[in-house]
Amino acid sequence: MNLLEENILVYGIGATGIAAARFLAGEGAGVLAVDDRPLSELHEAEAALGKIGVNIRGGFAGSPLPREISLVVASPGVPPSNQLLREAEAKGVDVISEIELASRFIQAPIIAVTGTNGKTTTTEFIAHILRRWGKRIFVGGNIGNPLVNCAGRDDDIDFLVVEVSSFQLQRIRYFHPRIAVLLNVGSDHLDYHGSIDAYHAAKSRVFENMKADDLAILNADDPHSSELERSIEAEVLYFSVMHRLERGIFADGERLILKTSAGEDEVFSRESIRLVGRHNLENIMAGIVAVRHCGCPAEAIREGLATFVGPPHRMEHVATREDITYYNDSKGTNADAVSAALESCERPVVLLMGGRDKGENFGRLANSIRRKVRKLVLFGEAAPVIETALGGLVAITMKRTLGEAVDEALMSARRGDTVLLSPGCSSFDEFRDYRERGEFFRDRVLSAAAFSKTPMREES
Repeated sequence: MNLLEENILVYGIGATGIAAARFLAGEGAGVLAVDDRPLSELHEAEAALGKIGVNIRGGFAGSPLPREISLVVASPGVPPSNQLLREAEAKGVDVISEIELASRFIQAPIIAVTGTNGKTTTTEFIAHILRRWGKRIFVGGNIGNPLVNCAGRDDDIDFLVVEVSSFQLQRIRYFHPRIAVLLNVGSDHLDYHGSIDAYHAAKSRVFENMKADDLAILNADDPHSSELERSIEAEVLYFSVMHRLERGIFADGERLILKTSAGEDEVFSRESIRLVGRHNLENIMAGIVAVRHCGCPAEAIREGLATFVGPPHRMEHVATREDITYYNDSKGTNADAVSAALESCERPVVLLMGGRDKGENFGRLANSIRRKVRKLVLFGEAAPVIETALGGLVAITMKRTLGEAVDEALMSARRGDTVLLSPGCSSFDEFRDYRERGEFFRDRVLSAAAFSKTPMREES
C-alpha cells in the first residue's frame, strides 16, 4: 500500500490516533488529525504530531468531510453513527480501523484475541508463554500499545499477539490473523453498536479473512460457537470446562487434556494455575491451544503456567485483613464479568458496583447476587439503575463516589467475607479509565489500617 501523496483523515487523536497519524506521516501521506474535543484539550497530540507535518483540528463534531480526503482511519472510540464516517462511506471513501491500517504493513503472523471478557488475560498469557519459549514477540492492540507501532517494523518479530475489540473489528477489510481466539460473546457496548446482533457480528469478523491453514479457537461452552463454526474457513479447535472434546482442550478434574492433531493426549495440571475463577481457566485453556499450535513444546507451557500471575485489575488479590479478602476486578465492566467474578468467590461477598452504565441488563445478575452476595454497595451514575434491577435481593447501600463506597464496604465486612470491586460499568463518570479506578480501590484498601489494629497482609 503506497501512501505517498494520499490525503488521509485520522478521526480521534488519543493514543491510537496519535500512533496512526505518526505512522502515516512517516510514510509520506498528508495527514489531517481531528477530534471532537477542543484544540485546547489536545496538548498531547500537538506535542507528538505538530512537528512532523500533521494538521491538527479540534472541535470537529458536525464538520463535513474535506473534499480532498481519500481514506479515513477511525479510532476505536468513534461510533458507527458518527456523521462524518457515514458521509465518507456514502461518498465511497474507505473508513478503516487502526488495526486494519497496521495489518497492511505487517508480514509476521498475527495471533488475535477477542471476546466480551478475558481478552487481556489471554493475550498476556500467550505472550508470557511465547517469551519463555524464546520467541521475539510484539504485544499490542487494544491492550494499550497500538498495533500500528509495529507496522513496517516486524522483520525481527516471530509473532504478534494482538488484543482486538469489537470497535476495532467493526472496520476491518483485509485484517488476517493466522490464529484467532474468540473467548466468549456476551452483552456489552450496546450503547456503541446499537444491538446485540451488531455486537456479535463485529466480534465474529475476526475470522473473516482466515484461510484453511489458519486456526480458529472457540469456546465449546458458548452457545454461539457451533453456528459460528459453519462460517469459518479455518481449522477450528475448541476449549471447554464442561464437556469432553474430541478436538481441542477440556477440563477433567484437576487435569487439562489437550487432544492434539496427532491423536495424542497432552496433560496439564490445573493446580499450577495461579489465577482464580472458571473464566480464567477458560482463558488459560484457549491460550494453551494457541501456543501449542505455534509449535511451543508442552513442557515450556507447563513451566509458563506456574509463573503466570495475570494482569492487574482482573480478580487481582489486593490484601487480606482479619480473614477478610479484598479483590480488585475493576476491569469487570459488564454484567457477564461481574457474574464470572462472583462465581469465583467461595465466601460471602460485599460487592461494589457502579460507574457509568453502558446499557447493561443488570437483572441477569439476580441469581448470582442471591447466591453469592451478602451486601451490595452501589456508587456513581449507574447506582439508581442497578438498584432498580437488583433491589430487594440483598441489603443495598447507595453512595455517591467510589471512595465512599469503599469506606462503607470496609466497615461492613465481617470475618470470612470477600470484598469485591467488580463494577459492571465503565469508569468514565469519575475516573480516566478502569486502571485509575482499580488503582484508587487498591490504594484505598491498603491505606485502611485505621479501620483495624491488625495490619493488612498483601499478596506476595
